[in-house]
Amino acid sequence: MVAGGILDVMHEDFERCVRAVQSKDARFDGWFFTGVKSTGIYCRPSCPALPPKPANMTFHPTAAAAQQAGFRACKRCRPDATPGSPEWNVRADVVARAMRLIADGVVDRDGVTGLATRLGYSVRQLERNLRAEVGAGPLALARAQRATTARLLIETSTMPMGQVAFAAGFSSIRTFNETVSEVFALSPTQLRQRSGGRGVTAGSSAVRLRLPFRRPLVPDSLFGHLVATAVPGVEEWRDGAYRRALRLPHGPAVVSLRPDVEFVECRLQLSDHRDLTGAISRCRWMLDLDADPVAVDEALSADEVLAPLVAAAPGRRVPKTVDAAEFAIRAVLGQQVSTAAARTHAGRLVERFGEAVDDPDGGLTRVFPSVESLVDADLSSVLAMPVSRRETVAGLVRALADGEVVLGPGSDWEVAREQLSRLRGIGPWTVESVAMRALGDPDAFLASDLGVKVAAEVLDLPSSPGSLSRRAAMWRPWRAYAVQYLWATGDHAINRLPES
Repeated sequence: MVAGGILDVMHEDFERCVRAVQSKDARFDGWFFTGVKSTGIYCRPSCPALPPKPANMTFHPTAAAAQQAGFRACKRCRPDATPGSPEWNVRADVVARAMRLIADGVVDRDGVTGLATRLGYSVRQLERNLRAEVGAGPLALARAQRATTARLLIETSTMPMGQVAFAAGFSSIRTFNETVSEVFALSPTQLRQRSGGRGVTAGSSAVRLRLPFRRPLVPDSLFGHLVATAVPGVEEWRDGAYRRALRLPHGPAVVSLRPDVEFVECRLQLSDHRDLTGAISRCRWMLDLDADPVAVDEALSADEVLAPLVAAAPGRRVPKTVDAAEFAIRAVLGQQVSTAAARTHAGRLVERFGEAVDDPDGGLTRVFPSVESLVDADLSSVLAMPVSRRETVAGLVRALADGEVVLGPGSDWEVAREQLSRLRGIGPWTVESVAMRALGDPDAFLASDLGVKVAAEVLDLPSSPGSLSRRAAMWRPWRAYAVQYLWATGDHAINRLPES
């Protein structure tokens, strides 16, 4: 799926797509969708139904494009429930950034104009770019996403249909009914009846769902990293699940994520169901569930040093974050100190400035402080650290608040690196940490990281940052994943699930 380090335009390779459909290859789910002209439905490549004749197949880069072409979703394979395309998370061009922002719900909150403004493009330019590459404009992409959100709420909650419609982002009940019926060939009521009554208890604001991913996946280092670096009060490991508090546009939320063999079990306690789409997107992003582990591991296995590490535990993911600004602040707090010290600093910040959250099922108490709440805060009484590092934290907060540094799903990776590098007290380790875990650059590389250095020495690789960076050139464009394999060679809590 990767040629010369550049992702192929999968849906344009007709023969390759046909082979994937005929072999029911689940690795390609989310890469493209198959429209079946004889039935008028669209499917995921791994649909268990008998493959159609090639002459009846058409291929589309997104579900929205398939819907735009007049196809409705297959009731059997549920193409709307596939992992997302890995392509949007390994690129930093305007189309990929737009797709990440749409997934985060920006069109529903700010409209197409707001999306275009964030990207620095005119609405016409953005429409043209998206239609040329993904076969649909931002409104159609957001519509497909609303339909998927509506289906989740219909099938996993007992909310009245009117509330489902507005929570999913529809402007009217009529549009909701028409869209759901058109996309799924079933009315909202029929969808709820087919769900078998597996919704949550009436009156509950919780939503339970399964987050799919491409196999293989190593949960130990993924969840282990999140738990080992967890901020007290904001994150915890309880009963075999990683739990954390989220700040969402319409209020705080609590999510519980439990790894399983074929999916991640997700339970969301929301203040407002309008945040469901964004919450799911952020959880998938944090766990790197849309990655293509086969492509990554194949590339890294070409190195004889990494090959045994990949073979021993294929499918390592990059643990990311639900809030880029939060991670950047935590990265600065963790400069040149132990994991335990970084957690302590962050915990004090949370206890003093974090917004309270209700968590009747666990021990979460607050969400991480917003940038706005920290701009004028007196950090000297909270952060017991050198004055220079405290000033670095304050400088980063001001830069984030003023827009001098822009971090988020729509960020240009290289521009963000330059913005961070200009701030006093922020060096290469922090910049690359943010690039890797907050911005999601798959090629970010922590050449100066202590854990990476120790692993390099054990594996007889160059250990100086410059020499190691040159040696790591052959791992591109997946150096962030190489870091995960290097870290996993050490005996550290980040590499194992805690005991429940």
